Amino acid sequence: MTALDLFPPTRTAALERLQDFLPCAGRDYAARRNYDLGPGRHHGVSTLSPYLRCRLITEEEVLSSVRGRHSAQAAEKFIQEVYWRTYWKGWLELRPAVWAQYQHDLRRLWDDVQTQSGLRDRWEEACKGETGVDCFDAWAEELVHTGYLHNHARMWFASIWIFTLELPWELGADFFLRHLLDGDPASNTLSWRWVAGIQTQGKTYLARADNIAKYTDGRFDARGRLASVAEPRVAPPPPAPGLLPQETPPKQGARTGLLLHPDDLSPGFVLDRVEVAATGLIAAATDIGPLTSAPHAAAFREAAQQDAAGRWSERLGEITPDLRTAAQIANWATAAGLEQIVTPYAPVGPTADLLAEAGRQPEVPPLHQIRRSYDRAAWPHATKGFFPFKKKIPALLSRIG
Repeated sequence: MTALDLFPPTRTAALERLQDFLPCAGRDYAARRNYDLGPGRHHGVSTLSPYLRCRLITEEEVLSSVRGRHSAQAAEKFIQEVYWRTYWKGWLELRPAVWAQYQHDLRRLWDDVQTQSGLRDRWEEACKGETGVDCFDAWAEELVHTGYLHNHARMWFASIWIFTLELPWELGADFFLRHLLDGDPASNTLSWRWVAGIQTQGKTYLARADNIAKYTDGRFDARGRLASVAEPRVAPPPPAPGLLPQETPPKQGARTGLLLHPDDLSPGFVLDRVEVAATGLIAAATDIGPLTSAPHAAAFREAAQQDAAGRWSERLGEITPDLRTAAQIANWATAAGLEQIVTPYAPVGPTADLLAEAGRQPEVPPLHQIRRSYDRAAWPHATKGFFPFKKKIPALLSRIG
């Protein structure tokens, strides 16, 4: 089965998956969430992440549904997992320089891959799943073919990539981001930094053969093949948190265009604030690093965007697809005679970079990024580690209907 067969890119599929998972979101999830039983058998987790990544379904919807079925105590582990993704996004929003540094270092390392034959050979073996470490090779193959990995497998994979194969973490983060259907600049980059010991300075994650055997139901035996120590990688300490960008409300009565992008495909909260005369569809980024993304990653987001545009078509005005550059956005705005543009807020990553570039074009009218109340409430608390943030979860949950 292809990645899009396993994860149909529609809101209907997302809602069906949520309904199927709801009975298991409580104590069953807490008991089974760490078990990776292989492709097509990820029944202990929700597998909602590709849909949450582009917000075909939102965190509020998922949390509200879970709370309607389980007590907060019974569903505590799952609720925390949803908020981990929120925390990572908020952390990076307050420190966007970390993303810029990762992109800079990745391009430098890609030059090394092209010029150092030993590094290139080890990188190719890892990406192709030809390392001889059976569990790692199986996960590499699963990722490339399905666009998904169990979260526990992601941690093991990253640890083996960094400490056993001794490859730069940035190249591994890029491999994930190019293939994962739920590949997210914040969650992906910061999780790899955490495994490497630079997100929480000095705290690394070491993959162990006994742990892998236990939580894969004995599918793999990596004894004697894994690093026995995980020395933290060297990196500057994270920068101090800044402030979220200030929001400016759109004007009422102005001729308004909507930019619908693959970071948020539930635009109702924007459309409820302003009437839209025309809509531009920002294409899924494929050049998020030195290499092009896997075809299934872009195909999933583009199909999800078409699904969203179809569902909201009566409120979108004339739709212009496949906007990929700031110049194309400028031409669309001019042709549509727009006086302002609105768009769901794009968190740190390629879409945010494109919107920032578009906003600097003299032909582009004022561009208003509208932040969800969910993000507005949660992100400012991501100033330190997750555990101080976790203390805010009960108050954040109380804001969700």
